[in-house]
Order: sequence, then structure tokens, then C-alpha cells
Amino acid sequence: MSPPYVPPPPVGPQALMVSLGPLEPFRWLAAGLRDLVAHPGIGLFYGWCFWLMASTLAAVFRAKPEYTLSLVSGCLLVGPFLAMGLYEVSRRRERGQRPDFRTSLTCWALHIRSMGTLVLVLIVLELLWGRASLVVFAVFFNTGMPSNTGVINAVFNPDNWEFVLVYLAVGGAFAALVFSTAVVSIPMILDRDTDAITAAINSMRVVFANPGVMLLWGLLITTLVVVSLLPWALGLVVIGPLLGHASWHAYRGAICWQEAPVSPTPDASLKT
Repeated sequence: MSPPYVPPPPVGPQALMVSLGPLEPFRWLAAGLRDLVAHPGIGLFYGWCFWLMASTLAAVFRAKPEYTLSLVSGCLLVGPFLAMGLYEVSRRRERGQRPDFRTSLTCWALHIRSMGTLVLVLIVLELLWGRASLVVFAVFFNTGMPSNTGVINAVFNPDNWEFVLVYLAVGGAFAALVFSTAVVSIPMILDRDTDAITAAINSMRVVFANPGVMLLWGLLITTLVVVSLLPWALGLVVIGPLLGHASWHAYRGAICWQEAPVSPTPDASLKT
């Protein structure tokens, strides 16, 4: 009779989920603000990049709404690489190293494979989100491809409350999926050089381990982004880098790493 199968011990450091208190998101924001104040030039550069992306997206939405989803895909392609530059600044400050602009711009180069895979996953989710929204619109309205004004009028019309509920439910489900996939995955790739799938799974584990705190974190991010869009999205110049730095601290606060036990090497003298 063969002996029972015993799985080998895990290889490499293991990600452990930290139990978070309700005040942690505010501590992340405070730590992010300290990083931004310490290196405002780098932060404001990325802030203006975020503002340019938002302004371009708004202009396309007003003029050619049918190209909006394509541009959003482009923003999802560029945005994570910009955010990684902010994470690099916070990472270096945490290690006692001096951040510099050149390193923040090129830090993604060592992680291009994992970043490319993760960005591809986010783009696919965004495209599925857009398709699902169009399906919901088509089910409730027989008006063809919706325009920007058509969607806005439908959402804010109190007579369409059933459509609004379904539309928000579908959008909320995809938003939660995107948030869970990306909330700490990009900082993890920068910090540990993990592959995209491992980073995404651990990011989801963080959300499942602390659903209330991460829901609060998501609401804070959404609120700050919405506030920053008024007027003319100028608030993104500051709020964008602030949230970038804070997201690094969210990753560091939500996950700790434990080295895997080392398997004992068999004693050669015991071999026959």
C-alpha cells in the first residue's frame, strides 16, 4: 500500500492578510499626503497627467460618445503605469531612499510582463462592463445605440427607476470586480515582482478578508475622485497623486509577507 500523498511545502514568501480597523483608510490618506508634500514636483507631474487624461475623455464623450469606451481602454493602458510611478516614490521613502523623477518614470520596466497581463485583464473587464451596460440599455429601450445625452436622460428620469436599478446593479458588480482585482495588485507587482494572476488573487483576498474596510476605502476613492472633477477636473492634479501614494500604503497595511519554511535537506548518510 502506497503512503498517503503529502503536498510539498509552499515555495517563496506567503502573503498574509492583515485584520484592518475602520480608521485605516484615513491613515493611508494621511500617509499619502505626507509623501505628496515631501515630493510635490513628482506628484504634480502625475497629477497633470491624470488631469489631461480626464479632460480628453470628457471632450471625446461630449463630441463623439461612440469612441468613449476605446479611450477608456487607452486610459486603462496608461493609468496603471503612471500609478506605479507614484508607488515607487512611496516605496523608496519607506525604505529610506531618496525618490527621483527618472526612477519613478521607468520603474515599470522591470515588471513589464506582469503589468501587461494585469492591464489586459482590466481592459477585458472594462469592455465586458461596457457591453453589459449596452445590453441593459437595449433591454429597456428600443432606441438603438444610446448617445451620451440619451444615457444621462434615461438615468435621471424618475420614470425609469427599474432601468436605473438594473443599470446601477450591473455597473456596481463590474466596479466591485475591477476594484477587487486592482486595489493592491499593482503595488504588489512593484514590491514583490509577482505575476499578474497571483497579484490579482491576493488583491481579491484582501477585499474578502476586510470587506467593510475595503468598501469604505472604495467609497473614499470614489468620493474624492468625484469631488476632484469639479470644476474642470482640476482637483485631479492633487487628488490623483494623493490617492496613488495612499494606495501604496493600503497595500502595505493590508498584506504582510511571511517567508515559507525551508524544507530540510535529506542527510546523505541516511541513504542506502
